[in-house]
Amino acid sequence: MTSKKCLLACVLALCAFAANAQNVPKPKEFYFDDDRGVNGPIVLVQGEGEALVQELVKARERGRKSLEATAQLAHVAIADNRVELGKSLYQQALNSAQPGGSIWRAISWNYGWDLYRLGEYEPALQHWAGLVPPVGAPSWLPPTLALGLWSSDRKGEAVEWFAAAVRTEPARWSNPANFPALLPDWREEERARLAEVHAAWLANPPAWP
Repeated sequence: MTSKKCLLACVLALCAFAANAQNVPKPKEFYFDDDRGVNGPIVLVQGEGEALVQELVKARERGRKSLEATAQLAHVAIADNRVELGKSLYQQALNSAQPGGSIWRAISWNYGWDLYRLGEYEPALQHWAGLVPPVGAPSWLPPTLALGLWSSDRKGEAVEWFAAAVRTEPARWSNPANFPALLPDWREEERARLAEVHAAWLANPPAWP
């Protein structure tokens, strides 16, 4: 491929990516559905350090649970500041999984969180928004999309999504003091940012519908 063609392909890919990142749907009224197979870390092998890496590499080579092994290895690589390797492994896992299937959704959810924690908010949002199902309403969606949208400076949309969490369970989401119990796997700075969304919602709660 010539340099001009390569440049054109890169520009087109970036344009498509930006368009997808913008495509966050409007929230539904309520989000009561459980989605535990998706919204949790992928842990095939317990351990740490080089021993964990070697076990995950062996799992990949054996072929059984290779998608889970690849996704966990991607997470370990990013945590170890080998970001490009981690992204490449995540993409391998996604490309090998059935689009829309449970393992594909779990990998995309985890990839979104690793991207978010790298400060890549719009790419993270793209992965999470891609998990909005045509049928069903997973309970993790409103706070997670609210966080991603707020961090991406899409504050109006963030408040709309947070409002969906409050509509669903007002006794829980109306008070940021509940966030540590509701979001135990989130980092403190992430819960603090969601508290900013809460403050904006409290100041001007959007009407429904």
